[in-house]
Amino acid sequence: MLSLNQVSLRRGRKLLFENAAFQVHAGQRLGVIGANGSGKSSLFSLIRGDLEPDSGDLRVNAADEIAHVSQESPNSSESALSFVLDGDHELRKIQLAIAAREATAKEQNEAGDDLHVLYEKLETIDGFTAEARAARLLAGLGFSDDSFLKPVREFSGGWRMRLNLAQSLMCRSDILLLDEPTNHLDLPAILWLEHWLKRYRGILLLISHDRDFLDGVCTRIAHIENRKILLYAGNYSQFENQRSEQLAQQQAMYQRQQKEIRHIQAYVDRFRYKASKARQAQSRLKMLERMTLIAAAHVDSPFHFHFMEPKKQPQHLLKLEDAELGYGDPVLSDIRLSLVAGDRMGLLGVNGAGKSTLIKALADGSTLLRGERLVSKETKISYFAQHQLDQLNPENSPIDHLRERSPGEREADLRNFLGRFGFGGDMVCEPIAPFSGGEKARLVLALIIRQQPNLLLLDEPTNHLDLEMRQALSVALVEYSGALVVISHDRHLLRSVCDELLVVHSGSVQRFRRTLDDYPAWLKEQQILPGAASTRARTKNTKKLPGKKQTRQLEAQRRQRLKPLLDRVRNIEQLMATRRMELEILEKQLSDETLYSNPTRKDEMTGLIKQQGAIKSSLETLEWEWLDASETLEKM
Repeated sequence: MLSLNQVSLRRGRKLLFENAAFQVHAGQRLGVIGANGSGKSSLFSLIRGDLEPDSGDLRVNAADEIAHVSQESPNSSESALSFVLDGDHELRKIQLAIAAREATAKEQNEAGDDLHVLYEKLETIDGFTAEARAARLLAGLGFSDDSFLKPVREFSGGWRMRLNLAQSLMCRSDILLLDEPTNHLDLPAILWLEHWLKRYRGILLLISHDRDFLDGVCTRIAHIENRKILLYAGNYSQFENQRSEQLAQQQAMYQRQQKEIRHIQAYVDRFRYKASKARQAQSRLKMLERMTLIAAAHVDSPFHFHFMEPKKQPQHLLKLEDAELGYGDPVLSDIRLSLVAGDRMGLLGVNGAGKSTLIKALADGSTLLRGERLVSKETKISYFAQHQLDQLNPENSPIDHLRERSPGEREADLRNFLGRFGFGGDMVCEPIAPFSGGEKARLVLALIIRQQPNLLLLDEPTNHLDLEMRQALSVALVEYSGALVVISHDRHLLRSVCDELLVVHSGSVQRFRRTLDDYPAWLKEQQILPGAASTRARTKNTKKLPGKKQTRQLEAQRRQRLKPLLDRVRNIEQLMATRRMELEILEKQLSDETLYSNPTRKDEMTGLIKQQGAIKSSLETLEWEWLDASETLEKM
């Protein structure tokens, strides 16, 4: 259990939160949200013990293992697999003890009979399957099999951060702290991580700006606002609903109170100097002074912007014809893609499939090796890419950057425009060198919007942006009248702004005929298809095909042989469905706040948590049994 009791925390002169009080138990997955600078990462530092509370009491079981993702880029010569295994500290400790004891036994020519104790410890922590588990983590996060033994220092920065994430997941932790774990992941890896975290048995605290990820993983939300931490039951969407209802009630109470205040004040103003009514007027004046004022509810985002209307809207914008794209060697071939006014396309595909290669070919033709790129003379393209953040002049201010692109415009108009992107006051005229990644991304978006494009190309525009800015961008893109092509791992953005999906896969670009929710299933199918294709190829190359009667007999024998396996898979699936229903009922019971605040319900709470743990353990066992049975069935 993790418990905060009236905890207050300052960083420098700034009070981040005060009198924070909540408890989190094993099996609960808590999403931590709030504006940038509200104290989310500082809360994690507090839990890790890197910071001390200014007041109050933070309680963590001394025996609990806390895991978090290191923000430092690793640079060791050990293999990726070995680096991930380092995350299991007890495993490494036992392995070192075994190696030392074996070396001593060899030196002294002893039998080393006491080694069995160490091997029993290794078996207790599933140490013999550790390499297989580490390999599954690496594969799930997008590493290819042949990269497992590659030295860590040979990976790029983004892949090294994935290794840090894999190492934290390898740790057999009781408390897992994840701060923006999806930042360096593509959509397939995010979907895998979401599934992995749902099965995590300990306490999970998660900071993320990805709404769909929060919805898929979290069972509770901790919202840091106005120096308070408030807990809400359910996922992010449920939090938004509860929050909007609270704000609506607060606004209604505020308006009623303001009406009452105006009524009392009018009475005081009218009669305070009239002798016969002076006492009553003074009484009402004291009533006003004692009244606890209700604050007006504020739900507005600090960002309010829209895409300026393009000056021209040609019907045919851009076309790639029989194009081969790449960087010296081809990455994509036989590309035929036509963009017309009103197109709103999203690009799907794993990292390295060629999504950025395609969008660069559309932007300026820099990756076009062969074929044609035809652009209408009235097409005006704006292209957002991550490298553009580095191309900003660090010595210039936001208004300097805007003046370069909009010479002759009034400074007041430029300031008002930048204010919609959260740049106000002195910040407008300060050099951008110390700006955060999110602030630089907002500035690049502002510069792009000012260009009034009729074709917008966005390559991961939501990286570094917080929830408020992502929502403002989604709203602005929905209202945008030009054509749009976007690469993003933010599923909420793709659902909101795209009418059509393209999938970049195996060197080609195809229309994705299904919905975004079907994409995980499609990815699984692609893993099965190569085996199926090779089976078809072997059948095709067989010299003599069996006759109809023999085929029927073979099919009957095959069905008879597969029936026990099919029955087993179905039985396991039924059991899993039953366990999931039981778990859902338990989690609803555990979301009741009175269960934790009422001392008389302590035994009930303990019993429910034990039941939850037992069901989750049973579910995990069933999932592995289902996987084994399915693989055996597929092979047969």
